[in-house]
Amino acid sequence: MSRSTSADVIVVGAGVVGASCAYHLTRASLRVLVVEAFGGPAEGSTGRSFASIRSQWADPLNIEMSWRSICAFRSFPAGHGLDVGYRPTGYLLLVPDAQWPAQLAAVELQRAHGIPVDVLDVAAAARITPFAADGIAGATWGPADGVVDPHLATRAYLEMAQAAGAQVRYRHRVSAIEPSKDGWSVTAGGLACRARYLVNAAGGWAGEVAALAGLTVPVVHSRRNIYATAPGALPGRLPMTIDLGRGVYVRSEGLRLLFGVARPDQPDGYDVSVDWPWMETALALGTARFPWLADVPLDRSGCWAGTYENSPDLHGILGPDPAAPTWINACGFSGHGLMQAPEIGRLAAEQIRTGDITSVDISALRLERFTATAAGERVGLVF
Repeated sequence: MSRSTSADVIVVGAGVVGASCAYHLTRASLRVLVVEAFGGPAEGSTGRSFASIRSQWADPLNIEMSWRSICAFRSFPAGHGLDVGYRPTGYLLLVPDAQWPAQLAAVELQRAHGIPVDVLDVAAAARITPFAADGIAGATWGPADGVVDPHLATRAYLEMAQAAGAQVRYRHRVSAIEPSKDGWSVTAGGLACRARYLVNAAGGWAGEVAALAGLTVPVVHSRRNIYATAPGALPGRLPMTIDLGRGVYVRSEGLRLLFGVARPDQPDGYDVSVDWPWMETALALGTARFPWLADVPLDRSGCWAGTYENSPDLHGILGPDPAAPTWINACGFSGHGLMQAPEIGRLAAEQIRTGDITSVDISALRLERFTATAAGERVGLVF
């Protein structure tokens, strides 16, 4: 026998984006129900993320969303009495010769938004993270960039939402969604739910959730592998460092060094098994820029795999579905979800509270851009 309940908003997904949405919606005095297929919070892509956050982007929208989110994470202890694990460990981008002019232009844009960012020559960058300098014109350093704990952040948002009256139901996988005259009827784990609005924050499953309602949201899983050294393998700690030419990234996590690089032929689909054959390629690419990596002992027990929730252009989908204005997408952020979660939640709540998002121009994140792109129009986002 099914149980039933009602709310103003159903949030599908208890990752960090769904948790942020739930918190900001309860702040607007809305009745919120969060339904999650897993047995606890942050068990999808959130909990398996690389946990790095940066404000160094090349377009105003991503700069603004990331910087506002970093400021929100930074203010958690003072504003909420909670530690979400934000640490300004820094973010070092090693920039190849061909990309240097564009990177310098991006720095000026970042500074215009009030973001602290330094331009470093090769020698100064190598004092932060040692690397082989061939082909590198210089580096940029974001001292306020760093890491946040995805589990602590998700739990903090959910606890604050629950304290304000939100319901959170784990092991409630959505199995049916029907539009109704006053919103949506959702079946999840034997629970029949009715609400005026639905927020699709289901991460890599957002496309499947939308399909239950007859809607199309082009989001898929894409596996990402993180490889680890043995504890204590390096004498000191290194900040997040990315070789923008090869795509290799490294950073310390406790006593370990983590590293990885995206596999270009990675098939779509949910897969969190570690790709051990790819580790050899990642190590070869890594040692080409960080030669000392060849001498560091690896530890398979510290490795893991997670997934990005990728959209076709690798940017998020935010706002109402054109065919269903009370269906709000907050998904597809393609590895940017954790770093932008505070602002994503605020904007999703603004959409529901006011009927539009006007505090930030998010037109480049709207679902209908994919139709515009097919027609040859530009969407205004760059990496």
